[in-house]
Amino acid sequence: MQIRLICLLFPLVLSACALFSPPTGKIAAGVTTFSDNHAHSLYLFSRARLAVHDADYPAALELLRDAIQLEPESARLHTEVAEIYLKTGQIAEALESIDKAIAIDPEYRAPYLLGGVLLASTGKDLKAAEYLRKAVKLAPEKEDAYLHLSLSLIRLFEYEETVTTLKALVAINPESVLAYYYLGRAYSQMKLYREALTYFDKVLELRPEFDQAGIDKAATYEALGDYPHAIDIYRSLVELDEHRTAVLQRLIQLLLQQRRFSEGLKYLNMAHKLGLGGQETLRKIGLVNLELEQYDEAIAAFGELLDKDPAATNIRLYRGIAYEDKGQLDKAYEEYSRIPSGSEQYIDAVGHISLILKEQGKGDEAIATLKDAIGANPGTLELYLNLSSLYETLNRPQAALEFLLANEERFPKEARLHFHLGVLHDKLGKRTESIKRMKEVLKLDPRDAQALNYLGYSYVEMGIHLEEALELIKRAVAIRPKDAFILDSLGWAYFKLKRYDDATETLEEAVSLVNDDSTIIEHLGDIYAAQHHHKKSLKQYQKAFELAPERKELAEKIHKAKGELAEK
Repeated sequence: MQIRLICLLFPLVLSACALFSPPTGKIAAGVTTFSDNHAHSLYLFSRARLAVHDADYPAALELLRDAIQLEPESARLHTEVAEIYLKTGQIAEALESIDKAIAIDPEYRAPYLLGGVLLASTGKDLKAAEYLRKAVKLAPEKEDAYLHLSLSLIRLFEYEETVTTLKALVAINPESVLAYYYLGRAYSQMKLYREALTYFDKVLELRPEFDQAGIDKAATYEALGDYPHAIDIYRSLVELDEHRTAVLQRLIQLLLQQRRFSEGLKYLNMAHKLGLGGQETLRKIGLVNLELEQYDEAIAAFGELLDKDPAATNIRLYRGIAYEDKGQLDKAYEEYSRIPSGSEQYIDAVGHISLILKEQGKGDEAIATLKDAIGANPGTLELYLNLSSLYETLNRPQAALEFLLANEERFPKEARLHFHLGVLHDKLGKRTESIKRMKEVLKLDPRDAQALNYLGYSYVEMGIHLEEALELIKRAVAIRPKDAFILDSLGWAYFKLKRYDDATETLEEAVSLVNDDSTIIEHLGDIYAAQHHHKKSLKQYQKAFELAPERKELAEKIHKAKGELAEK
């Protein structure tokens, strides 16, 4: 099937040459005999072509063999036999006939081209390239051999020769769309993406309807990290024809990755209408609606999935979260309660149930629920951490600490347990023990960004080991470069070291990432104030105060900044 497809994609028109050109090869007999043989051979050849037209390949082969008996030195006849072998999937026989044709007439181009296409289709690109180079040399004005050769060279990672070959073709035919397209592909694989874009643009200039060039252009923008341009191209292709399913799926994936949920939802609904992706598409529709706080739509999507598969516990968990976020706690509780203890979602469900009970003022019942779950799953750390956190939210930090310490021996190598213990010790004013725990976390996992940040920030707040603190926080930033809270710690460390320029740059980046945290904004105001930029500091303090009006220290800083400005 693969070989027949190759033949359809790259037809080689040899029959016309055989009909109207004299045969090649040596003349072994007299002219009269030769003419008689040639005439009869031509007649058999014509009948063979008719048989090929009717897909009667055995008959065509038999006729051609008879013709070869009359003209054994005809390279064209052997090439025609090779084509029929190719159509019937007889690869070895096709190659044998190709080699016979070449041996008879080394200057006849057709078998080189056919052999190159055939060898390339079977993955033998190195040998294919040899045949195709010869085909190019024999007829440098013909386009087909250049294109087939370039494809084999690309697969062989011979990019320099690929580019040289295709540019030679462009010099011959400046309107060769495929030459420009394969140049774009070659440069893209060489990671020379700007050059690739130039050639894809040329393709689309010559042939705007060449969709694959548009797709490759979008993929090239993706490789450059220019996702908006890639999205624009995919969107334009989908808007022209929504049935481009692969493009539609890629567009959806990119939009969701870029958190452009409203746009992603539009195309998810389009995909669902087309029946693309089945239940997975509907699941994404539910999750995106949940992210957009469109709870009724999310609940409806998850409900449709549960109607089809009531045992889908992950969907039931999502539906419970949608009800919970909407404030319908009783319905959320009902969904979570229907998740059996043996499912993967059970631990999460129990955690949500305990939070709902706590919100309803049933703290003791929430604690009992988690204790029962721990009794049934004594080896699940998440349940212990959930119960500890529940104690904290009930303003019982000492109980939270004692509970984890009582069960610490169950999980001696769990970094998360040590981290929680460190946080609890810190909240209870036991900073030395907190630092000890964070160091233990880093022994178990040296790349724990939260522990690196927590330990470094603790040093900064205590005013000790500031250079070590800076290095710890830098390590955390290297692991999570877009975490605004870790950047805040880094900026504050620079501030304590009086490196105000570094502090300003870092805190401004942190605020650009998270502009609704009063502490980060306050820190930026403090840095401006230290540099006597009182107008800037006042603006930051006011923004922080709007977010947290209960913080009296912010009101005091606003008053002081206004005083500094008045003195000017």
